[in-house]
Amino acid sequence: MKTADINSNLIESYFTLLKSLSPNNKLELIAKLSKPMKTTKNEKDNSWQSLFGSLELDQSADEFVEDLKNERKFSRKSIDF
Repeated sequence: MKTADINSNLIESYFTLLKSLSPNNKLELIAKLSKPMKTTKNEKDNSWQSLFGSLELDQSADEFVEDLKNERKFSRKSIDF
């Protein structure tokens, strides 16, 4: 079966299932289905960027790296077998 045939069958199955909905429910479904399609490409590209933030510092990057290196503490514990 071709992909187009599968898609047509799927669409027909959904239509059969949803045709008994009231006109208000159909309009609400249309609104919910069309809302994600209205977003622009820039909005989609920037959506993941909200998960990440830039680090805002009062010091330069070199000073920050130096502070990080100075704050590291290493401890080696020997394990006796």
